[in-house]
Amino acid sequence: MAKYFDVHPVDPQPRAIHQAVEILRSGGLIAYPTDSCFALGCSLDNQEGKERILRIRHLDDKHHFTLVCADFAQLGQFVHLDNSVFRAIKAATPGPYTFILPATKEVPRRLLHAKKKTVGVRIPEHPVVRELLRELGEPILSSTLLLPGDEEPMTEGWEIKDRLDHVVDAVIDSGECGLEPTTVVEYSDGYPVVTRIGAGDPTPFE
Repeated sequence: MAKYFDVHPVDPQPRAIHQAVEILRSGGLIAYPTDSCFALGCSLDNQEGKERILRIRHLDDKHHFTLVCADFAQLGQFVHLDNSVFRAIKAATPGPYTFILPATKEVPRRLLHAKKKTVGVRIPEHPVVRELLRELGEPILSSTLLLPGDEEPMTEGWEIKDRLDHVVDAVIDSGECGLEPTTVVEYSDGYPVVTRIGAGDPTPFE
């Protein structure tokens, strides 16, 4: 049965954040809100957590996971950025964007795109996620919480708790979350290609 944390959306309670992070550190899988929609997340080194996300969403091992980062200092440890890419991404973050970029050696091989050696990264603008990341001290390995057969992500924490009670370890509820996933911008060839239009304005990258 999943733990349920009712967390304030602007000023999240430190005790709840600490308990959720301890679940991540001990190999758990959480459902948590972001500035686009709910996500499933686990720690970077949690291979079983990654496999659980794939099973829950009925995805294959080619799925592009996202490293949800606290800030640019953290993001820069995991992806290569030249000056022009840095400036473009800096202007759009924090916000509802995912960027596909060439990965550094800090990223475990199993998380990379098999051919391109890229990984997805994002810096969200949501107080709950930012507190989770600050306490954890490393990115959260994440994927949008969109279940097989559903056309839209779930927006209510209680519904997620009801449907995923036996397949996740914790649900963090901070009120209704958005429906749109992030806008995805791929930089694997050195220039921006918008591969999914979502909550973030794609105009700066078109």
